[in-house]
Formats: sequence, structure tokens, C-alpha cells
Amino acid sequence: MNKVRIGIVGVGNIGTAHANTLFGGRVEGACLAAVCDISADRRAFCNENYEGVKIFDNYTEMFASGLIDAVIVSTPHKLHCDIAMDALRANLNVLVEKPVDITISKSMAINELVKTTDKKFVIMFNQRTNDIFAKAREIVKSGALGELKRTIWIITNWYRTQRYYDSAGWRATWAGEGGGVLLNQAPHNLDLWQWICGMPVEVQANCEIGKYHNIEVEDDVTILTRYENGATGMFVTSTGEYPGTNRLEISGSKGKIVVENGTLKWWKLPEDERQICFNAEKLFPSIKCEYEEFVTQSKDGEAHKNIIQNYVNSILNGEELISPGTDGIYELTLSNAAYLSSWKGGVPVKLPFDVAEFDKELNARAEKSHTHDPVENKNASGNYSKRWQVNW
Repeated sequence: MNKVRIGIVGVGNIGTAHANTLFGGRVEGACLAAVCDISADRRAFCNENYEGVKIFDNYTEMFASGLIDAVIVSTPHKLHCDIAMDALRANLNVLVEKPVDITISKSMAINELVKTTDKKFVIMFNQRTNDIFAKAREIVKSGALGELKRTIWIITNWYRTQRYYDSAGWRATWAGEGGGVLLNQAPHNLDLWQWICGMPVEVQANCEIGKYHNIEVEDDVTILTRYENGATGMFVTSTGEYPGTNRLEISGSKGKIVVENGTLKWWKLPEDERQICFNAEKLFPSIKCEYEEFVTQSKDGEAHKNIIQNYVNSILNGEELISPGTDGIYELTLSNAAYLSSWKGGVPVKLPFDVAEFDKELNARAEKSHTHDPVENKNASGNYSKRWQVNW
């Protein structure tokens, strides 16, 4: 194989952006071979804009057509794993949009299926390609920051209006979307948080339902975590604050890093703080830190393409995946645990938690959920919007 033929399931906002990238030849070694959407309007759009690309209204037929080698799934969240598993069973490579699904049980099921195939399974955690976050991960994982003490991510610049939530009937509903800011906007940050700092062993959360909007899911969240070594973490996110903040601070025994405004600031202690604490003769020592600064060189609008290129390269020549689909279970564990904690009155939830209990609680909410008619249904622009990029 010298060119990967890709089919896209779901040609809405992000699906159209992926289609334009592939059709425009921006991914080396790949082409857009087919698209599938249940909407007649979206199929008509594809017919007008993607000459020579086969159009389907049924993804099963597309998978069996022999026209594609790989799939991108960009449908509503709760369909991700079902469609991806059907693609893997059809002997196709798969890239799914984030989150991998809405429940850990679905994520566990596809991770087991992946073990039985040699096909690639990727998730669109495009912000992993940002050099600043990669540098933060390198610092923490290398041990240069010492023993983890505290992590704090304030990510409240996901502002959305009521018009946004009203724009699609499935948005901000338990039945249609499966959650709010934790499921739609913050998965990138939750993934990066654990990718850089590791997974906690306990999660406690307060998820405010419709605090700033007329919706049935959360739009304001505070999460507290505890790590195995006793370190603590906090994650604050909202779609109801303006102007918001995007600031990640990680404190360790050998210093501190702060990521904000496209810059990573790194303070390095001359020796481990634990040694200073117990060996210093002064009561209030003034410790001189070495300081380094890194400014991002990553370009806006390239992150999604970079993940797709990595996906294609991995299929063609075995390049290591930046964002394996099996990693999707980690950020989903954090959001599912946060929901479960909040639903139980804010009690701490130890990881791993009772998956069956979570599914039962979510299903109870989905049964009472109400979708609505969208107030507008404009054609997707096909551009990688700023709202999908790192917003400083």
C-alpha cells in the first residue's frame, strides 16, 4: 500500500474539516475516498464539493465497499465505539474523534477488541501535538521536576452561548451527548492532564447542572484528585465564564512549571526541596532557582492534520502513534468518575470505580432526557475552528 484510502463517517463541523484536509491533499500518503452521513443535506454538500468521492448514507455499506482502508469517525459521542468496533471487525483502521465514547464500559470493550487485530486505532487528541504540552510531559516524566506535589489546571475559557447549545438537538443532553463541558470541551485538557502528570487514584467533584445555561448537563465543574504518592490535583472548567483562564501549574520537589499564554515557565531548585527542608540551618531561606522559558512554535490549525498524518504514517510504515485510541479510556475515566462523585453528593470515588453503577446512573438520566429542535442548521464551514485549538 502506498496510499491510504480514507472514509469519513459523519460530515458535520469537524468531519467536514477533516474531509477538506484530505480532499485538498494536505495529508501525505492519503486521499479522501468516501464519506457517509445520514443527513441528505450533508450528502448534497459532499456531492457538490468532493468530486469523485463516493457518498454513502449507511456506514456498513461503506465499510464493505472495498473502497477504503481506513476510517475517521466524527459522529455524536455515544456512537463512536459502536461504529469504530464495526470498522475494526471489517478489517479497517480507525481514528475516532474525542471522547472515545461516553462510558468506560464502551471504552473497555473496544480496547479488548483492539487486542485481537493488527489494525490501527487512534483517537483525535490533537493537542498532544502542541510542543509546549510535549515539553511539560518530558520534564515531568524525566524526573526533572522531582516528586509530584500538586497539579492545578484552570481551564475556563471554553465559553459558549445559549445559541451554541440550541444549535443541535443532541447537544447538552444526557441522551444525546452524554454530558456537558467534561464530555465536549474539556476532554483534551483531561487527557493532557493525565498524559503529563499520570492518573490519580481518587476523584472528588462538583458538577453544576445548567449553572449558566438552560441545559440538562453540567457547564461548571471543580474536580479534586489524589495521586498514589499523596500529591493532590485540582481541575476547574466552565463554559459560562468570560474572559476565562487557561493555566496549568505543576509543582514538584525539584521545582515548578507553569504553562500559560503559549509559554512554559520552569523554575528549578538547586536540590530537592525535601533535602532543603531538613538540612537548611535558616528558618526562612531564600533559594535561588534556575529559570528557563519555552515559547510554543506550534502553528494554529495544524494539530488535527498532524494526528491524521501520524495515523497514515503508522499505517504505511509503522510510525509510533502519538495518540493511541486505547488511551481514550484514561480521560474518560476522569470525567466518568467526576460525574459519579457529583451524583453521589460529592463523595470521593476511588479508581477504578464500579462501571456498572455509573452506567445505571447515566441511563437513568438519559431516560428522562429531552432533545430539542435546533434553532439553526447551517452548513459546516470545513475549517479547523479556533474553538478546536489550544486557546490561550
